[in-house]
Amino acid sequence: MGLPRGAPARQRPMLSAGTGSGPAAAPELAGWRHEIRAAYAIWLRELIRFASERARIVGALGQPLIYLAIMGTGFGVSFRSAAAPSGFSYLQFMYPGVLGMTVLFTAMFSAISIIWDREFGFLKEILVAPVSRVSIVAGKVLGGATVATLQGVLLLVLAPIVGVRLGPTQVVGVIVVMLLVAAALTGLGLVIASRMVTMEGFQVVMNFLVLPLWLLSGAFFPLRGLPAWMAILARLDPLTYAVDALRGMIYGQSALASVLVAHPYRLNLGIIAMFLAVMSGAAIATFRSGED
Repeated sequence: MGLPRGAPARQRPMLSAGTGSGPAAAPELAGWRHEIRAAYAIWLRELIRFASERARIVGALGQPLIYLAIMGTGFGVSFRSAAAPSGFSYLQFMYPGVLGMTVLFTAMFSAISIIWDREFGFLKEILVAPVSRVSIVAGKVLGGATVATLQGVLLLVLAPIVGVRLGPTQVVGVIVVMLLVAAALTGLGLVIASRMVTMEGFQVVMNFLVLPLWLLSGAFFPLRGLPAWMAILARLDPLTYAVDALRGMIYGQSALASVLVAHPYRLNLGIIAMFLAVMSGAAIATFRSGED
């Protein structure tokens, strides 16, 4: 005699309920933790490398100070003669642009570590490690973005010197902009560096790309009244929206907002976020295609 017909049917749900989601979810959770640890290790390595290079820190801070001291003073006369608002100096105008310039140079050139890692074999080691390309790119992007943002935050100390007053909300808004654009520009730098073989080639390409991004962003001159071709290029420049977002956060509540700020803060953030998504996807695709 066998078991009653209903017995097997009543026992199957109990077996599937006891052996289902628990064991299956544990490896998946462990996999996510493994990927996060890998991204964290790469991020921490970038920060340790930056902290150990004191000359790099001094140089990164010295360049913005030179621009503020020389260009701010030299161009101040012509800026005042160009119907500038009363009581508003050129130093105040270019201060958000200097923040954007610092983030641009630091984030883009942080990708040079890819070439060093390739020469010393570290890149091959992390590419053959049991981690996804997403974790590698995330660690590199977050590392470069953190370093660039930290340098921008250090320049916020100069705000009272140039006549800019920042409240806590403004400081947070400025940091958010710098972090987003730094991550996007680091992703762009990774796409280029992953295809470069020599340090010299990377520097040539970076200078060819960085200078137009910097000059067309409106960091040092107003974007109103430009020729049509230059206005189009400025709108295609992602750094334009970063500088405009910084000016909007710094001067958005003042009477100068209608003159200095071109777009709403949220629109600028949205464009920067889209640029970040595109560059992150391109960096991941580049690392995957270069596995060989």
